[in-house]
Amino acid sequence: MKNYKILYLFLIAVVLTACKPEIESFTPSAGNADFTTYISLGNSLTAGYLDGDLYRSGQQVSYPNLIAGQLKTVGGGEFIQPLMYDDIGFGRRLVLNLNTVRDCFGQPVDGVAPSLGPFPLAMLDPKTPDPKNFTNSQELHGSHNLGVPGAKSFHLLVPGYGSMNPYFARFATGAQISVVEQAVSLNPTFFSLWAGNYDILTYALAGGEQDSLTSVQLFSYAYSTLLTALTANGAKGVVANIPDITNIAHFTTFPYNGLALTNEAQVAGLNAAYAPLGIVFQLGPNPFIVADPGAVGGLRQIKSTELILLSLPQDSIKCKGWGSQKPIPAHYFLDEGEIANIKEATQQLNAVIESLAASHNLAFVNVNAIFNNIRTGLVYDGARFNASYITGGINSLDGIHLTSRGNAIVANFFIEAINAKYESSIPLLNVIDYPGIIFP
Repeated sequence: MKNYKILYLFLIAVVLTACKPEIESFTPSAGNADFTTYISLGNSLTAGYLDGDLYRSGQQVSYPNLIAGQLKTVGGGEFIQPLMYDDIGFGRRLVLNLNTVRDCFGQPVDGVAPSLGPFPLAMLDPKTPDPKNFTNSQELHGSHNLGVPGAKSFHLLVPGYGSMNPYFARFATGAQISVVEQAVSLNPTFFSLWAGNYDILTYALAGGEQDSLTSVQLFSYAYSTLLTALTANGAKGVVANIPDITNIAHFTTFPYNGLALTNEAQVAGLNAAYAPLGIVFQLGPNPFIVADPGAVGGLRQIKSTELILLSLPQDSIKCKGWGSQKPIPAHYFLDEGEIANIKEATQQLNAVIESLAASHNLAFVNVNAIFNNIRTGLVYDGARFNASYITGGINSLDGIHLTSRGNAIVANFFIEAINAKYESSIPLLNVIDYPGIIFP
């Protein structure tokens, strides 16, 4: 019997050993790409702009810098950024802070707790930005991050763009140099390009009133010229398309029916005033009144399919009668026609990007598809993210640019596309290691 027990235990050990799962070892590899000199081109998303400004610690978590850190495991070299000299930047940074609720006379409202919201850092900590933030510095001339806040695709081709854009002026190597010329002068072996966002965004931020969408013809010329220049020496790279900006917090935070009427006298007064226009109000939530030259009387109620911008001043709603007694100006909302223009332009420009990526044999990141569900929720690394302002985890306090965690997510999407295209094995970032919005 003893021998049978020994044999039984031996067989169990053999079975357990045979069934033991093998843990595959991960060995970083460059595959068939050379990451020795990596550069990035783009706009504010590439530069590391967040919370309404470009500042040092934000730049340090830019998605290209995060990618560069992972590339060092597969032969990537130093990645230099045109860092600001402090965390104040140009002095426009927003921070999250408890704000006392005040009435229209500036007096605190009794019994109402302070609300958590964005606040200018300059008002909380009135330090002046380092003067070097505003001047050209030779120590920044070798920067590999050539993301320029505010730059449209064709701006990257403009000679002397530093005279037009203070962000590029900080690190431009010459008075007449263009962004792409400076990029090529670095002799990159690998590049990333995420351009085109501002070709649509500036139109949207103006409520479709002041700027224009970049034409397909101009965008095609600009993007093709950029890729031809960047690949001329045999460099490989990765490009990303344009997400639908109507999904981000800047355009989805304020509800169309945010006009809350709390007593019958308010309702009766507004109904009497707007009776000739057939507009009816009721207790509770109501659509705001907006300016529309095509409507009777030049105003109407906003539709549920239209979007109010985060830049709409709340004091004007609360204390000046905007949205009720006076129409919200057209540059603070997007009507159905303007939204349709944005969506059509996004589709057209993205078709150009994808086609040119294929013709140049480059890796392609479909950011638009990835972020398409951001309003309802995006699950990544077991965590849920969405476009909710402050709490969503993706958009920073300006409602447009990415948080540190948002940058880590985007960096991983780029890395995954690079790995798939070039048969490389670049390790991914642990997204949870990076914060969303910093709470006080």
